[in-house]
Amino acid sequence: MSLKAALLAHAQELGFDLCRVTHAGPPGSAPQLLGWLDAGRHGEMAWLARNAPKRADPRLVLPGARAIVVVATSYAHPEAPSEQAAGPRGVVARYAHHADYHEVMGRPLRDLATWLDAQAASRSLWYVDTGPVLERDLAQRAGLGFIGKHTSLISRRLGNWFLLGEILTTAELAPDVPEPNRCGSCSRCLPACPTAAITAPFQLDARRCISYLTIELKGAIPEDLRPLVGNRIFGCDDCLAVCPWNRFARAGRLMTAAHRPDLEAPALLDLLALDDAGFKRRFAGTPMLRAKRRGLLRNVCVALGNVGGTSALPALQRATADPELLVAEHARWAITRIEQRN
Repeated sequence: MSLKAALLAHAQELGFDLCRVTHAGPPGSAPQLLGWLDAGRHGEMAWLARNAPKRADPRLVLPGARAIVVVATSYAHPEAPSEQAAGPRGVVARYAHHADYHEVMGRPLRDLATWLDAQAASRSLWYVDTGPVLERDLAQRAGLGFIGKHTSLISRRLGNWFLLGEILTTAELAPDVPEPNRCGSCSRCLPACPTAAITAPFQLDARRCISYLTIELKGAIPEDLRPLVGNRIFGCDDCLAVCPWNRFARAGRLMTAAHRPDLEAPALLDLLALDDAGFKRRFAGTPMLRAKRRGLLRNVCVALGNVGGTSALPALQRATADPELLVAEHARWAITRIEQRN
């Protein structure tokens, strides 16, 4: 068995759903990245600009790199029916219905990199959404999927519901054939975006994206966008969910074992009552910890302002005295919204 064939077999043994290889040269999309950054469409994600040269050339990340191994892990799962509960519930992006994917994928990816180095006497670096690499572009070049008009990666075998990891290595591995775009005339994802963040096919203004607004943005959500957020409190799947390639989606071993049904549709008033210790206990080991209490409760206030009734007013009134001024301001906004509706 060749080194590459053994690598792919070992990746499957470790639980990854797909594994492909590309060369370590610069992604063809590097000029578009630099233009996107120059236009400021990355918002407050300064780390994207800070590491732009490395993102434009993986060989700056690992000198001597010859190949990049890209793995995919599906997080597709049947949606459980919501439990009956008093008060409104929030919407959480599907990938966050699990334990933290950095940990879930990180352990087997580290093992795969260690195995490869032992077999090839190579040096490797591995990343799960943590390194300065254009992972979607590399995955498309490796033949794992194609970048859709919503700017996310689509797999013919996994649909839209999967996560990526990479191994940059000095090992010599034959590259796979790139995947051509297969969107055709379909453009369902463009009108599906609640905030019109997909400004044109293959063009995203992150500053309007609900995933950015509810996770990456650290300050106040712009008032004109708050009504469009609806009851989404951590991320957004709308552009992914309408893609017809999802008919091929299937559950993956790694993320299925890490599924957390309690994160699917949390009660908003329960979340608003969390103090810092309670927030950390509830979301320890999950992606939602990234938002921090102040960010999540900011989002909860916006959601209540959009879908809450008068029964939410006492909790929101208490939140106006929250020591986090960000939470207090969004609570006042939510109260005004509810009072206007009623």
